[in-house]
Amino acid sequence: MAERRTGNRLAALDGLRLMAALMVVCYHYVALVRPWGHTTDTIFPSAHRAAQYGWLGVEVFFLISGFVICMSVWGRTVGEFAVSRVSRLFPAYWAGLLITVVVVRMWPEAASPRSWATVITNLTMLQGGNNTPDVDPVYWTLFVELKFYLIMAVVMLFGVTYRNCLILCGVWTAAAALAPILKTPLIIEFAMPQYAPFFIAGIAFYLMYRHRPNAVLWAIVILQLLLAQRYIYERMAVNLGAAAADALPTWPARVVIIAAFALIGAIALGACDRIQWKWLTVAGSLTYPLYLVHLNIGMTLIHHFRDSVPAPVLVASVTALMLAAAWLIHRLVERPLGKWLRATMRRGIDDVRRHAAPPRGHPRRSAPRTSPASPAAEDDQTVPRARTFESV
Repeated sequence: MAERRTGNRLAALDGLRLMAALMVVCYHYVALVRPWGHTTDTIFPSAHRAAQYGWLGVEVFFLISGFVICMSVWGRTVGEFAVSRVSRLFPAYWAGLLITVVVVRMWPEAASPRSWATVITNLTMLQGGNNTPDVDPVYWTLFVELKFYLIMAVVMLFGVTYRNCLILCGVWTAAAALAPILKTPLIIEFAMPQYAPFFIAGIAFYLMYRHRPNAVLWAIVILQLLLAQRYIYERMAVNLGAAAADALPTWPARVVIIAAFALIGAIALGACDRIQWKWLTVAGSLTYPLYLVHLNIGMTLIHHFRDSVPAPVLVASVTALMLAAAWLIHRLVERPLGKWLRATMRRGIDDVRRHAAPPRGHPRRSAPRTSPASPAAEDDQTVPRARTFESV
């Protein structure tokens, strides 16, 4: 199959990621009661209405993640993928978590401090799997991402090919559609019916980008767009409360989702390839640490200064401060610690391979050339290795 060679970073995706993060920030700072002590419709009469739909930034994150993680796994072994994800996610996460713990313990105004046992468990990023509370509520999305990574790792064991990605899209769609009636906890947990349409559509969009669009891929995308509409009310009820979900129209949420699909579709078709503004790459690097630190810390600041600083100025100032904190975490923690983690984990994987190798004199069984675990297999792939594009 003809394939599209790519060499430049997709700056448009970086910009879309920051836009999604700012949607979530706006939702938390402008639409929620917690930092202000009362409803915000009187504080932000106009912005409040739009901010109530800012939680959809998470859905946009999942759509982008489907695209970029499919890109990231292509031509890699499971070990390489694990190194990439751990070194990408954990440095900023640890920094954001510890800073949040310090701020909330010193000023427990808008959030309650968690126990040290909870903090320690949160350091693993696996708290979502054992009913341990999140130190910061935004961490719930990380466990969803981890489950998606595990699904992609299973695909990698069979080989990341065009065919296998299509099979994943089909099997995952069926599992997500049937999970609510099967009521099997394991299927529900990994099928993730509410979020699967975004991940699956992102995978299909990447296949368009890497190869070319066709009727099968468009059918997958359209089906996921339709399935994504199913849980809009439930997501509104979770984020805004049942009363607000009953009172608010759903059409703005549907428009945001359609717009996100359209933007990723434009990127997949190459319409945004010429966008290479360097500031977008910087913006993309701020997205993950911004997401990690903005909620409890930002709400604490808003709560503390809400009576002495005008509300619009306070929101703008706290947002700017969170962006500055995100940049510092990226430069002082994420980059150096991520580099060290990558080198350390690669040495560990090399040790495992060395110890797992047959002893000298023992005949080595030759692996098939198509094995995804074989370094040679990466060189033999019909599709050249794609660049990686890190995301949340």
